[in-house]
Amino acid sequence: MTSEPARPESRRDRAASADRDGRRGLIGTVRRWTSDRAPGPRVARLAAQGLVLALVAGGTSAFAVMHKAVTVDVDGHEVHVTAFGRTVQDVLKGSGIAVAAGDAVTPALSTVAMNGGDIVVRHGREIEVVMDGQTRTVWTTALTVGEAVQDLGVRDGNAMLSASRSEPLGREPLRVSTEKTIHLVVDGQVIDGISSEPTVRDALRQIGLVLNEGDQVSVPLDATAVDGLVVLVTRAAQSGDSVTQAVPFAEVDVPDPTLSTGARRVQVAGRAGLEVVTYATKVVGGAVVSRTPIATKTTIEPVTQVIRVGTMPVPSLANVVIAPGSAQEIGHQLVAARGWGDSEFACLLTLWDRESGWRVDASNASSGAYGIPQALPGSKMASVGADWQTNPATQITWGLNYIAGRYGTPCGALGHSQASGWY
Repeated sequence: MTSEPARPESRRDRAASADRDGRRGLIGTVRRWTSDRAPGPRVARLAAQGLVLALVAGGTSAFAVMHKAVTVDVDGHEVHVTAFGRTVQDVLKGSGIAVAAGDAVTPALSTVAMNGGDIVVRHGREIEVVMDGQTRTVWTTALTVGEAVQDLGVRDGNAMLSASRSEPLGREPLRVSTEKTIHLVVDGQVIDGISSEPTVRDALRQIGLVLNEGDQVSVPLDATAVDGLVVLVTRAAQSGDSVTQAVPFAEVDVPDPTLSTGARRVQVAGRAGLEVVTYATKVVGGAVVSRTPIATKTTIEPVTQVIRVGTMPVPSLANVVIAPGSAQEIGHQLVAARGWGDSEFACLLTLWDRESGWRVDASNASSGAYGIPQALPGSKMASVGADWQTNPATQITWGLNYIAGRYGTPCGALGHSQASGWY
């Protein structure tokens, strides 16, 4: 078998061989550079390009983190905005939403804004309030009449307002008439009536007193009704055999385990009735010398007054140490300033221990409740002060207003919390 003669090396084969030898040489050279000395211009250029790519990638990532799309509730109106910034303040500023001192913002301006999150802005303003005849100016971030009244500490459902609670808060003065007790002395008896009407005339009508022509009242009927007012009614002389007079209402107590022991709350306000008494008269020489009642007919039945009487055991302050300067000490002082005793503070201590541990920055991520009293939203507390996010006195004052308006006392709030899990 003869062997095939060797094929001459072509130009293409020689070029490929040279290329392989060259690459082997280059690889060896690079290895020597790596181990023996600094890289040349080409390697340095590659490293620089890698650094630039890393910086570009990092900058792009930072831009994505700083770019936020959020929903902002501005005074009850939702807007969807996109802005570039790290904090809530940055996002609001970038969106053109102005915030001034006294406005309420939740979360706080310094909080890191979350992409896709929610921000609530309530712009504050001054309103004029006329409460039981007394005019004052207050700062509020409330949107409705009901929210403003709650911030004032007016007890829910027991006040007469100049506008509906659901009505937007306008520029006109807000008139509030709170619940009060009127001591009515009439027809030889005393009737302690409850009324939330603004004037004496309307309060007497609500209590059920019917005035006859010629009757005299010890205070002007158009005067402002205030708590504890005593009204003496002098009946005009009545001729004939029949006299119309008021019938006092009865009062019953109903135990209530949601109120602290000894606390009393009006559940149903009593209302006086009306009766007609017929007399037999004896006349001597044209003058009536005696009158004897012979018949009584009730024309309007009185309404029994129902009082809820608390039976809930009151927590004790025994063995409780209150640190000087602490939020709890501030709360103790503010409770005492309202005329509430240590038993009420003991209830408040228990209530807010459970709600927030008395921490000024306590925040509920799921509901948005904030602060010592766990206001929902926390921005409501701006009605007391612009420093509502950090000042325990501001938060406690708002919380006590809320408790007084909704439950009457801290023990009332605690009782409701124990019964329902919230207050």
